[in-house]
Amino acid sequence: MAIRKIREIGDSVLTKTAKEVTGMSLRTKLLIDDMLDTMYEANGVGLAAPQVGILKRIVVIDVTGEDPYVLINPRIVETSGEQTGNEGCLSVPGKTGIVTRPNYVKVVALDADMKPFELEGTELLARAICHECEHLDGHLYVEKVEGELMNLEDLEDLEDEE
Repeated sequence: MAIRKIREIGDSVLTKTAKEVTGMSLRTKLLIDDMLDTMYEANGVGLAAPQVGILKRIVVIDVTGEDPYVLINPRIVETSGEQTGNEGCLSVPGKTGIVTRPNYVKVVALDADMKPFELEGTELLARAICHECEHLDGHLYVEKVEGELMNLEDLEDLEDEE
């Protein structure tokens, strides 16, 4: 397992549509393991394959630090409600912005064994599912930011003052 380089905003791979995964290979299993290692090393809650330069429809998410989800060829089939809050991205380091997303999401995907499953999530998990799935279609959260992108340092300074 290895830590991969996270591609940052401005890298053209982040604007491309990822391709469906048609079968599980050793190379794909290694990619998933590397994505998990890379996400944890960067203290992220999610990572999509395009963020490490691979145009495959694979997402890893772990909002609890205990039980990661691997979603292959994920497709959001249901959303409801609304939540608005700060969002960041490992591909947009040091920045955050206000984004409105569904508060509930249901996604269908394949797991690491290529078996179909459904995942339902609310709040942070719903936000992460939407955010990571958008990466697979070449979109970054900055396209949805309400107002201006903020520097994380500035936000931390404000919290320290309160």
